[in-house]
Amino acid sequence: MGLEKWLAVTSLALFFMFIGQMITLYLFMTEVPEGIDVFDFEPNPKILQFISISVAPAGILAGLSFLMSRRYGSKLIGYLIIAGGVVQVVGMAYCYTIVDRIETEYLTDMVVYTPILFMALSIPVFIVGASLLKLKKRRPKKEYF
Repeated sequence: MGLEKWLAVTSLALFFMFIGQMITLYLFMTEVPEGIDVFDFEPNPKILQFISISVAPAGILAGLSFLMSRRYGSKLIGYLIIAGGVVQVVGMAYCYTIVDRIETEYLTDMVVYTPILFMALSIPVFIVGASLLKLKKRRPKKEYF
């Protein structure tokens, strides 16, 4: 595999990691263990940390693999990028269904609006992946000399 394919696979893995982190955080906020005080845990810094660790690099790697393969168009890379967008939409939709069960002490604007924001941000991921699917491979130039 070329470097651009490995970047797309890594991007997909980082999308999975982000969804796993967010689902874990949201499920934690539904039933906080008794040993933790309400004011010892703040969800906003954790959400920002998860964004900077996983989904921001995932978007950058998806864009980089797109830039590396946009000349010849790769269906595999396009499908990998689209799969990352699908993972993000499905995971954030599940997180949004959990918001109703989160305890009121943890409901902040960031907790409520992050799933909506990242569902909307997955649309450009779909567009970038789909644009690779419709590109056709270029013919190699003939060298006469």
